[in-house]
Amino acid sequence: MSEQRVVPVNTPLLSGNEKKYILECIDTGWISSEGEFIKQFETQFAAYIGMNHGIAVSNGSAALDIAIQALNLAAGDEVIMPTFTIISPALSIVRAGATPVLVDCDPATWNMDVHQIEAKITPKTKAILVVHIYGLPVDMDPVLQLCKKYNLKLVEDAAEMHGQTYNGKKCGSFGDISIFSFYPNKHITSGEGGMLLTNDVTLSERCKKLRNLAFEPGRRFIHHELGWNYRMTNMQAAIGLAQLENIDKHLVKKREIGNYYNHRFKNLGGVQLPVPQTAYAENIYWVYAMVAPTEERCQILVQELGKMNIGTRPFFWCMHEQPVFQKMGLFKNERYPNSEKIARNGFYLPSGLGLSQADLEFVADKFISIAS
Repeated sequence: MSEQRVVPVNTPLLSGNEKKYILECIDTGWISSEGEFIKQFETQFAAYIGMNHGIAVSNGSAALDIAIQALNLAAGDEVIMPTFTIISPALSIVRAGATPVLVDCDPATWNMDVHQIEAKITPKTKAILVVHIYGLPVDMDPVLQLCKKYNLKLVEDAAEMHGQTYNGKKCGSFGDISIFSFYPNKHITSGEGGMLLTNDVTLSERCKKLRNLAFEPGRRFIHHELGWNYRMTNMQAAIGLAQLENIDKHLVKKREIGNYYNHRFKNLGGVQLPVPQTAYAENIYWVYAMVAPTEERCQILVQELGKMNIGTRPFFWCMHEQPVFQKMGLFKNERYPNSEKIARNGFYLPSGLGLSQADLEFVADKFISIAS
């Protein structure tokens, strides 16, 4: 009996110098949070994005914690952000004692609707946190204009956008502080890991301090504030550096996967496919996402794919509907209909960099068979 095919929702691609660099870490003994690969990865990744300073950390959520803390927000300060995103940005804001103020998404791109931001700005607003979602960037020009008009800081969550551009400029190069994640489903992975980027040397030094238990210069074990042990290891950085060397190939493959699915599914009715491009960006297809017309239809499609051992993931759940935030008394009676719809009806197909052509064709064939 032949073995049944299993297609995970994500398979990473480790096809470059990852093993070579890891063995160098082992051979030299530099395996923890000191070592040349960390410095190289920080410098080269910052240069690739177009920023002056890179601060490598243990994961993308750690990067958000540090970014928000580095802004020195006080209790009652407000940060405007999308309701449709992973919980990490809101979690960092709440834990810093500030208040997240939510904005609905655009139903086509699934990114925050930038035209709703200005109405949410109050004297308590200190920052806007944008999250580029699934493959297309937020429309940044209106956001930058608002930050300038109201003297607000910009935190740019580009965790899903390695290599994506907005009007030709790299995502992650717009923020006062920008963050990236290097989880295995990202275009560059280090297993776990993250990076903060900034052009501000003062913010850079503060972020470095906060990632390292807020050690002070001089007497090492005396602390004047609370930081975290959010350091990246040299072994993680070695993998990340090897991945960065192949980023252009990774981007080509991601777009090939997305374009293949688009071509195969172009005649399917009843599902919303990702937008291939906008006036300011070509989709990078971090994941190949789609939205069914109803929650019930979404569940049926996902269940049928599961029976065929094809992995899927649901869309993010809205921040205003998160039970943990509702228990805190946040977002009472708030409704964001676009985000609520896609959170219930959205899912994505296998689209990792390690996906073989045979598995890609298998997934497309099976999806057409159940969705037609």
